[in-house]
Amino acid sequence: MVDFNFQQVPSNDAMETLRQEVRDFLAVEIGDRKPAERALSWAGHDAAFSRKVGERGWLGMTWPGRYCGHERSALERYVVLEEMLTAGAPVSAHWIADRQSGPLILRVGTEEQRQRYLPGIARGEIFFCAGLSEPDTGSDLASARTRAVETDAGWVVNGTKIWNTNGHRSHYMILFCRTDAPSSDARHSGFSQFIVDMSLPGIEVRPILDMAGEHHLNEIHFSDALLPKDALLGPKGSGWQQVISELAHERSGPERFLSSFPLLVELARALGDSPSAHAAASLGRLAGQVAVLRQMSLSVAGMLQRGEDPTVAAAIVKDLGAVLEQEVIEVARLLVATEPDLTGQDFAASLATTLLASPSFSLRGGAREILRGIIARGLNLR
Repeated sequence: MVDFNFQQVPSNDAMETLRQEVRDFLAVEIGDRKPAERALSWAGHDAAFSRKVGERGWLGMTWPGRYCGHERSALERYVVLEEMLTAGAPVSAHWIADRQSGPLILRVGTEEQRQRYLPGIARGEIFFCAGLSEPDTGSDLASARTRAVETDAGWVVNGTKIWNTNGHRSHYMILFCRTDAPSSDARHSGFSQFIVDMSLPGIEVRPILDMAGEHHLNEIHFSDALLPKDALLGPKGSGWQQVISELAHERSGPERFLSSFPLLVELARALGDSPSAHAAASLGRLAGQVAVLRQMSLSVAGMLQRGEDPTVAAAIVKDLGAVLEQEVIEVARLLVATEPDLTGQDFAASLATTLLASPSFSLRGGAREILRGIIARGLNLR
């Protein structure tokens, strides 16, 4: 059984010095950013901003220097993420590459792959997307049908990926697909991962507009797309184990409970200095939940720093975080008699932006049912 001991991680001088550096940087770079823009949280896309973050040394922070990394701690990286998210910075361009694609390449990629991709990610110049979900399979990754067949010329890929974030603006994708039939007793076998150049022939990116009419998501079709031999990431057939470790990075960060934080800030402003007792209690309860989840998420960062497996702990943080993110919206609607309005003033615009994004909070990174299955297995309940 997993020991759910979320150890407290104390701050230190290096972390707090870095925190002030990030705040000063953000005050200059996004000081005039409107509440509705801040409410986009880590969906805000700005390639120029990502390059500036890379120039400051805040991408690839924990990676070795030979790959243009900065050899800093996972906790220092956490400080940067936390400050970016609470400020509503437009981090979407570099987010997936820095959070999961780069660490995966560092861990299982060849030396040539590390040298080719990691420096560009650390500079904020190379962006990645994730090719995971597929139509008609829900959150069951083991049902993926996209297939890569090895030929003399390379790997021929056919299939479809869906709910792909920023595929239309990314240079590369980490593709999860079948390379062999599953064994009779292991449905998770027979998968591999590939680094896909999104400019290759045979790849069609079709936009999926969200409820606000924004284009963040895509459906991506592979029709006899030919990948070079060296596109294979890690050993053939190890895709399932690799993607599970990748998702642990995706599920544990502060983005899993801070997506609604800019709205929480606007809610506090809208309530003013003299809120009712009920409003003050509701706001205090939300703030308390944020504080608890922050300590849990920091604890997972500590696990990563120590080289431990945070899979189950990350699933807990992600599940509880999604509940909180959606609750912030409902509390805000109850406490302030203002209708959501994308063209409205600060609170109304922030509420509308967050409300329209909120259905995705409990889906992205693994649906609630999937996460609770992971937690149940950790408790030996299934």
